[in-house]
Amino acid sequence: MVDRAPQMLAGRYEIGELIGRGGMAEVHIGYDTRLSRRVAIKLLREDLARDPVFLARFRREAQSSAALNNAAIVAVYDTGEEEVISPRSGEKVALPYIIMEYVEGHTVRDLLKDGTAVPINEAVEIVDGVLIALEYAHRAGIVHRDIKPGNIMLTPQGEVKVMDFGIARAMADSQATMTQANAVVGTAQYLSPEQARGEVVDVRSDLYSTGCLLFELLTGQPPFTGDSAVAIAYQHVRETPRTPSSIASDIPEALDRVVLKSLAKDRDQRYTDAAQMRKDLLASVRGGTVSAPSTAVWGVAGGIAPGATTAMASPVPPPTQTMPRDPGTSTQPAIATQQRSSKGWLWGLLAFLVVVLSVAAAYLIMNRDTAPPETPKVEVPVLTDMNQNGARVALEAVGLSMVIGDDVPHDSIEAGLFVSSEPPAGTSVDKGSDVTVHFSSGPGEVEVPDVTDQTQERAREALEAAGLKVSNVSTEDAPGKQKDVVLSTDPKAGSKVPKDSSVTIVVASGFVNVPDLKNKTLEEATKILQEDLKLTLRITEQETGDVDPGLVMSQSDSGKVEVGSTIELVISKEAPAIIIPTETPSPTDGITPNPTGTPSEGNELPSPPKDDNN
Repeated sequence: MVDRAPQMLAGRYEIGELIGRGGMAEVHIGYDTRLSRRVAIKLLREDLARDPVFLARFRREAQSSAALNNAAIVAVYDTGEEEVISPRSGEKVALPYIIMEYVEGHTVRDLLKDGTAVPINEAVEIVDGVLIALEYAHRAGIVHRDIKPGNIMLTPQGEVKVMDFGIARAMADSQATMTQANAVVGTAQYLSPEQARGEVVDVRSDLYSTGCLLFELLTGQPPFTGDSAVAIAYQHVRETPRTPSSIASDIPEALDRVVLKSLAKDRDQRYTDAAQMRKDLLASVRGGTVSAPSTAVWGVAGGIAPGATTAMASPVPPPTQTMPRDPGTSTQPAIATQQRSSKGWLWGLLAFLVVVLSVAAAYLIMNRDTAPPETPKVEVPVLTDMNQNGARVALEAVGLSMVIGDDVPHDSIEAGLFVSSEPPAGTSVDKGSDVTVHFSSGPGEVEVPDVTDQTQERAREALEAAGLKVSNVSTEDAPGKQKDVVLSTDPKAGSKVPKDSSVTIVVASGFVNVPDLKNKTLEEATKILQEDLKLTLRITEQETGDVDPGLVMSQSDSGKVEVGSTIELVISKEAPAIIIPTETPSPTDGITPNPTGTPSEGNELPSPPKDDNN
């Protein structure tokens, strides 16, 4: 059960009311805001979402089921994962979801919930729709593994739609039908014997489950019931089902034969494909010829009785019984006083021959059954371009079992497709052998190289040589970096990314942005221009009384300038003070000094200046 569902998935799918709940998931009505349509949203349980093996198989199988396009199959539109916070651990959990076609109507389970059988023609029509869906899916290499009434929708228009293709496959390994909790995957009432035994399943397992569905539609009850799932599973493996006509007397014998053939314990004795079963099903209600054998030939274990074939065998006449011989009678023929008639002698010879032939036949049959059969040889088929489901079907078609090996990275093979097998294709092996198959995990991871300080052209060459693609180039102002020099990459250097990933490179624009430095101190302007912007600085001083000394008065450039440019700053300088004298000159002013200290001729003291006004 989903503990905490988000309100929106992938930014487009609105989650509405809960409309269904199962052992694996919850189903909600949803709304696709991008395409404006109603959808059904299946959210997987949190405990299954934590299993990395389940997640890997779920992604692959969801993609396969999304490719199915048939009117009898509920369409899968999209799949993904949404991160939610687990209320149990408080950790982020990737919650897988599937976006499906929303189908109005009800399930076959709703039809059978009161235990009442449906009319024969309606039952055949429902199963016919299921077989149409299975025939299409099996051709695509997908086995449903969980055919049951709850997975079949009936629309108001009478259409049959099968749900949940690929999900049961995603829960199981190729070699078993057990979960990590060792519980059988599937619903007990509709489980094939091989599923109950934990063996590999194939298309015939779906046909067995369809036979169980047909039985319940005709009778109102499944072929086997019990107090527990284990008890029911045991019956699927060991016990023979009743004929439907023993419960509902109006069921024709031909339909009994179809049901019992589909429920054979040995899958080799069931229908080989959905088309064959569908042909017999329709013939059984239309008065046609049915290929299924009479119900009398099925043994206790559900297989064909020893000595019988798919057609009724002609009974062997019983040996003629003879009276015990008298101990006192001679072993030599006695001469009778009355001669036997020739007719009596002929009948005796025929009886003797019948006995001899019967004993010989019994001897041959016993030897055939007890002699160890020689294991036939088959060739491992070519599995190129097949996904997991297709490879399994191809191997099982020749009697081999598939074991999934580790996924391997491959540059040219799409993720999820066949890469190699052990033994390889064409090898002759015993029928029933295991073949280990490896699938591609897609291109391997590569490390993003460090292309910092290289030119854009050289950086592009280095990235492409590493198996990456340059998808975008952006520019940034970078002090001291010439135009087109690489500054960084996204993803960053040293990151591990899938091969062929796209990388964005960031290169220098070759420019820097010079701010307005007016009224900043010389120290502040120097730090911005030289340390931060890596530009050359030229300083001149100018005397002024309008700006405080030491501040920038003007600059040669501002805004976008090329890297390495020279910026000239004019710094204010204090102007010198102007001194105006205010004292009267001393009497000695104007006297030429005499170095000798004695008056010389012509050096008399000057007369006081005349006042022109006097």
